[in-house]
Amino acid sequence: MQQVTLFIDVNKTLDIIHELRKQGWVQHVDFDFAYYKPEYDNFTYTNNYEPIQERKAIFTFYNDSNASYFALKWQ
Repeated sequence: MQQVTLFIDVNKTLDIIHELRKQGWVQHVDFDFAYYKPEYDNFTYTNNYEPIQERKAIFTFYNDSNASYFALKWQ
């Protein structure tokens, strides 16, 4: 099992998922994904424009060759 992390927004994540499904990949069999929205700390006096957690999508692949193909295509 391999994971590939992309720092992209939710729209690009959904576009990639639609593309993978169109290519015949099956979710929960070939791949899974998780999207994390950016989080900001509004209660401290730090720079509020910098998120404490970046937006990202983590794709998990159950076949190493699929992970390699995905990383070469999308990273």
